[in-house]
Amino acid sequence: MIDHSSEPLRIGVLGASRIAGGALVEPAKETGDRLVVVAARDPRRAAAFAAEHGVERVAASYAEVLADPEVEVVYNPLANALHGPWNLAAVRAGKHVLTEKPFASNAEEAREVRDAAAAAGVAVLEAFHHAHHPVLLRLHELVASGELGALRRVEAVFTMPSPRDDDPRWQLDLAGGALMDLGCYPLQCLRSFAPWAGGEPQVVSARADERAGHPGVDERLTAQLAFPGGVTGEAHCDMASDDWAITCRVVGEDGEATAMNVVLPQRDDRVVVRGPAGERTEHLGTRSTYLYQLEAVRAHLREGAPFVSDADDAVRGAELIDAVYGAAGLPPRPRTRL
Repeated sequence: MIDHSSEPLRIGVLGASRIAGGALVEPAKETGDRLVVVAARDPRRAAAFAAEHGVERVAASYAEVLADPEVEVVYNPLANALHGPWNLAAVRAGKHVLTEKPFASNAEEAREVRDAAAAAGVAVLEAFHHAHHPVLLRLHELVASGELGALRRVEAVFTMPSPRDDDPRWQLDLAGGALMDLGCYPLQCLRSFAPWAGGEPQVVSARADERAGHPGVDERLTAQLAFPGGVTGEAHCDMASDDWAITCRVVGEDGEATAMNVVLPQRDDRVVVRGPAGERTEHLGTRSTYLYQLEAVRAHLREGAPFVSDADDAVRGAELIDAVYGAAGLPPRPRTRL
């Protein structure tokens, strides 16, 4: 039998976005995976991106990337509203997909992408890169070990200074809003504790402040959640804050632990643990979350290893986002048709 586990992934890139540099290009240099082709709305940007990052060739359109027989995995870092439709187009072209979050504009679209991927026999993976890093995994270990006592509460926060008012992240028709861009991370963090909390959380209440001049678009949002086992949770996001904050705090009967930057631990890898014996700070390493993620993608596609944010998980996440919006009195994000 031929062992294909060491073969490079052959990746096609949709768009010449800034995030692709750190999220894909740099990790691929470490793993030895190939960036086969890139396309962008502006061909000049695609050519510049390819020259800067060593992409093998430039395509004239996104559709040409999907049709390329050498591409096996499509990386989709496009605007939020274009995740769902291009994920759907990619799986219908028989390609695996690594998509930036959010997986789709709403739960209905997410289910359509999942079902199409299942029918095509390909994987669609949501890029919650932090879920593969030792920082979040350490919080899980602390809960699972019993050191903190029985789990009682999980709180996750993601805030940042405001983008410009004309930024696409403030556009309802582009699936914008603080929950879509930031809050999906705290929700994923809360959901990751479901094994110790009796199952997936449900929304108890939510409150949102709309962005002035952008009806239906949340500038900040706070959601209260409850797990079946009685554990409570809070997810807070603010896309017009004075500063950055990206924390996750777990509280047990006997102690608590806080990850000081749960989404980007390569910038701050501290986990602060407090209990009857006092306080200690653990450092879990500043190796990139994106490198861990690409290694997990490789293991999933080459060896069949589990991937934490697969299509089924992404649907559950999209359903929770829609429920939070509903509880806050805001509509789900509308989907975009190609």
